[in-house]
Amino acid sequence: MQTKKRKSPSLRFRGYTDDWEERKLGELSNIVGGGTPSTSNPEYWGGDIDWYAPAEIGEQSYVSKSKKTITELGLKKSSARILPVGTVLFTSRAGIGNTAILAKEATTNQGFQSIVPDQNKLDSYFIFSRTNELKRYGEVTGAGSTFVEVSGKQMSKMSIMVPELSEQQKIGSFFKQLDDTIALHQRKLDLLKEQKKGFSQKMFPKNGAKIPELRFKGFTDDWEERKLIEVANYRNGKAHEKDISEDGDYIVVNSKFVSTNGLVKKYSDEMIAPLSKNEIAFVLSDVPNGRAIARTFLINKDNKYSLNQRIAGITPHADTNSYFLHSLMNRNHYFLRFDDGVSQTNLSKKEVEKWVELYPIYQEQQKIGSFFKQLDATIALHQRKLDLLKEQKKGFLQTMFAK
Repeated sequence: MQTKKRKSPSLRFRGYTDDWEERKLGELSNIVGGGTPSTSNPEYWGGDIDWYAPAEIGEQSYVSKSKKTITELGLKKSSARILPVGTVLFTSRAGIGNTAILAKEATTNQGFQSIVPDQNKLDSYFIFSRTNELKRYGEVTGAGSTFVEVSGKQMSKMSIMVPELSEQQKIGSFFKQLDDTIALHQRKLDLLKEQKKGFSQKMFPKNGAKIPELRFKGFTDDWEERKLIEVANYRNGKAHEKDISEDGDYIVVNSKFVSTNGLVKKYSDEMIAPLSKNEIAFVLSDVPNGRAIARTFLINKDNKYSLNQRIAGITPHADTNSYFLHSLMNRNHYFLRFDDGVSQTNLSKKEVEKWVELYPIYQEQQKIGSFFKQLDATIALHQRKLDLLKEQKKGFLQTMFAK
């Protein structure tokens, strides 16, 4: 049975009460394909006309500079067309449904069916905010062929519910402001991660040096080489497959838990291989080129976590600062070199225990550990803010459009 379309959204701006209308996308806009000039003719390339490929689309709301450009002759000798400012670029082939708004007129290759809104009928940011709907339609309509692609004719037939233009503009402006806020928080988070990367490079010795480039005041002694077995104890976890429960009392520390910094959880009814506060969970096994191998998670609470068989429990000695060791071990190049990119990586107890690194005196470890703990807490705070904004946007998308 076909679902009846709702005539208006559940959340609206004050003053708007008229029902939304069901229209075809082609009635509100022109759908324009692209083209590629001959790559063997240099006279067609390197001109003043921007020319986008699908791989450039999806990271930004607005685009204004393409990687490649074409000349007027290249435009004339191909099926590429000049698209005006406000066009919503829509990728129509593999990777279907990525979108961006043109901030400067441009052309595209044939991997697009771009939406050029009728300025009297359709707001650019309003339709851009419905990217998920456009993507779903394109994927479903383009499915069934060997080469998944949605045509301009098919896109023109897409049914959408729309209000009058002024309400579209209100909604579009609201989502633009929300997207700008999300982008700002993303930039702040990216900057913090880059700063952490820079500090990690400067606050630990490198290239055969015995001291780091950047130190806290009052510390001058050389760092000394130690094997892991000299600074911490190692133990293996145990399998939990038969004890997994949706509402168990204990969190199973597996590779997914560690790689997501504790966001993805599985529970166990029984405490198996318990972890204690300030122990380090260390990922031993991952697929080729995986992003979990050698990741660490610092345990923050007693009697809450249970150790999986693919994770090692690292217990720092009394003269080793746990956060320092956690920061030093996490994704260390020594461990990553065992990943050949072909077979699954499985680090052994022997390989982990004989890992050699430089260590300062305990007091300097404490300073460094405390510094990175504060920096990681700031990064986590910004990540939570960003995740909350994205969840809020998801909620608004569900309530501010009639379907």
